[in-house]
Amino acid sequence: ASFTISLHKMDNTTVMIKLRPGVSPSCRIRIKNVMRPELKIKPGENVTFTFTCSTPEKYFITEIQKNIDCLSGPCPFGDVHLYPPGLPRLNRTYIWDVKASTKAGLEIKFSTPWLRQIEPGETCPDSISYNINSCIDKATVNIGTFCRNGSVSRVKLLGGVVMSLHFPWHSPLTTSGFNIANRASIKRLCIIESILKGESSITLMSPNYPLGFPEDELMTWQFVVPSNLRASVFFHNYSLSNCERKEERVEYYIPGSPSNPEVFKLSDSQPANIAGSFNMSLQGCDQDAQSPGILRLLFQVVVQHPQVDENVTHLVDLSKEWNMTVTIHLDGWPNHAPLMSEPICLICKDPRTCDRVLTLAPGAVYRISFLCKDLSRLRITAEKSISCVDIRWCQRKIYSLSVPKAITQLPIRLRKFIWKLLAPDLINVEITSPSLKLQQDVQEQRCNTSYSYSIVSATPETELNVGVFCPGGSIEKIQMRNNITISLKTFGKGFVNESIHQDLKMSFVPHIKDECTFTVSPNPKAKVYLQAPNWHYGLPPYVSISWLVVVPSKQTARLGFSKDRMGVVCETGRAYLNIKEETLGAEETVRREDELLPQPRNMYHDFWVNVSNCKPVDKTQLTLQFWVTFADKQIDLGIILAVVAGAGVLTVIGLTVCCVKKKKKKTQNPMVGVYNANVNTQMPRKKGLFGKERQNNESHVYAVIDDAVVYGHLLKESNGSVTPEVDVYRPFDGPIGSLPPSPPPFSFRKDINHSSNTKEEPPPLTDTDHDTYTFAHQKSGQLEDNGDANEKDKGDTSMPLLENKEQDGLVE
Repeated sequence: ASFTISLHKMDNTTVMIKLRPGVSPSCRIRIKNVMRPELKIKPGENVTFTFTCSTPEKYFITEIQKNIDCLSGPCPFGDVHLYPPGLPRLNRTYIWDVKASTKAGLEIKFSTPWLRQIEPGETCPDSISYNINSCIDKATVNIGTFCRNGSVSRVKLLGGVVMSLHFPWHSPLTTSGFNIANRASIKRLCIIESILKGESSITLMSPNYPLGFPEDELMTWQFVVPSNLRASVFFHNYSLSNCERKEERVEYYIPGSPSNPEVFKLSDSQPANIAGSFNMSLQGCDQDAQSPGILRLLFQVVVQHPQVDENVTHLVDLSKEWNMTVTIHLDGWPNHAPLMSEPICLICKDPRTCDRVLTLAPGAVYRISFLCKDLSRLRITAEKSISCVDIRWCQRKIYSLSVPKAITQLPIRLRKFIWKLLAPDLINVEITSPSLKLQQDVQEQRCNTSYSYSIVSATPETELNVGVFCPGGSIEKIQMRNNITISLKTFGKGFVNESIHQDLKMSFVPHIKDECTFTVSPNPKAKVYLQAPNWHYGLPPYVSISWLVVVPSKQTARLGFSKDRMGVVCETGRAYLNIKEETLGAEETVRREDELLPQPRNMYHDFWVNVSNCKPVDKTQLTLQFWVTFADKQIDLGIILAVVAGAGVLTVIGLTVCCVKKKKKKTQNPMVGVYNANVNTQMPRKKGLFGKERQNNESHVYAVIDDAVVYGHLLKESNGSVTPEVDVYRPFDGPIGSLPPSPPPFSFRKDINHSSNTKEEPPPLTDTDHDTYTFAHQKSGQLEDNGDANEKDKGDTSMPLLENKEQDGLVE
């Protein structure tokens, strides 16, 4: 097929047909039997031509350029047409080069569906794109590249403009989609107008992006927003130049604002929740000639309906929470950045300061609100540091590792709470869970709670992943060296209720010898699985870990290992497993890394399990997992029979001794009482005549010894064949009531201090009702060591009760 192109001289239009870059010239243009690789048709020319191939769109492109001079005469303002007609179906680029005075302004107005700005390198879905360049004197500034279907309705420029339209050969486009009008000077580089009719999100860039904004220039974006909608501005990417004079800034003109224009730095949080239309301007500065730097900006404007609860605020009191930060963000932050097309969720710390991410600093009180239809998309991440410098002060304090109510009361789900525990050398960290205890999350025993703790012990050289734990287990205490990071992570919505019972506590303790020590107090009915830290990567070289397992007194523990070996091959040193019960004379079981681990065994007392690593050979790692179960202690039948038989033998021996003693005592003289001059020996009277109750006097205190003791020296002198029994006096020291006490048990003192200083005569006995007095007969060999208890009763015990009468009778 042949094509004829006629250009009027007054149109100032040039048509170029040329090869596509990178394509071999296997197709040619034929003009009157002359083959050409390209064709240029100037104003006033009429050319007829054909192609030597059937698919010229694969090899050629068309470029149509129209020059419009508005300096020397009137401009042809109005709709811009696609001229000339009859062009071959090739990829086309139309260029309109408009030269105008800088004292006047040009306005390019687009027909619906308007335009959308795209980043450099991005392509339009329908491959139809517009590019706008501003020409001031000899400088050209790229205002931006745009696709169809957007919100940009007008662009006003100062001076000339180069406007280009590109569309593919198969596009049915027949109109340019814009018109040019003359306007008064705008006194700035450009003004871009964007009309936002409903809920939407748009992205815009500064001219020349990603290159620098022109020095000391000013430009404005005008946003037309219905008054019933709310607009928010977010800066996603920006950089600043090196200013010699002035300051780069952003200015907002918001109708109804008492402080127009509102000036912000590019690093500030930009205004949000703006009701209705507003303008935003970018102002450059005078740059340093030696190192100018680059001023550039990419930002987003989000328009949405006001939320139902936009006036509802939530109190977050962090005034008493030091060294803690709280960040509210979208789920997936910071690894996953939400698409700009996604519905936006904003967190506001005041009505005009909102953002997708809000960080609350400690020591202040905040009233926050949310501009978000679905709060379930939001999460909270908090971090708190606890440090110790002086153990003398730290050791007396117990810290609660629980999530503050200021966080749990928010209608946002907690994602993670991190405690960073910083301890200097020779100070360690102890974590306890007194009531709930901790369960280690292992393959055989998974956590099924709404939250868990991940514990990591770290030094600048190594990091020890202690494990993942959840409440409701057997671990009462974990002691660790170095700096510790505890991360509480939630699962599901049940954390708010379960968090009420949190009891994890932390304290700083003196240095421990092992890298980590666990104290385990299992439930007697449970099977407990425990494994060494760094399970997936193996225990680090030369690290020692210990477990203390508490065994109840009436229980027997069963200890077993999940594997038969530690799984490590040592390059330097040895790896050891040690097991030992905490009882006197207990044997210690030791295994090296090249030996089989012990078979399951019974443990009858609290016991230790310790593992210490060597320097492993490459690709080998020490992993240790063991389990503990409990059962009631079983008493052996033979032991029971032996105990019963032993008790029977002891009973027979006791009866035999009693019979012999009784027979011996019958051959001895009668018992007599011995008077103790240190106590009141007045006979008790009736209650009406007796001045003191029995508990207020010692008239009832007597002791009786054998006559062989009292006169033993005489008996010995008589025939020398009797060895007197040794006896002492012991007053009654049991409970005293109004009635006479019951007979006390046989209990005697070893030492008595005799004193002869007291010469008091006993008061005369009065005739009253007779009370009952207790006499005891001490047997030989039954002396008890009660001397200390009787030190307070140092009275005169040397005068016999019947001193004169009995002695006279004995002389006779």
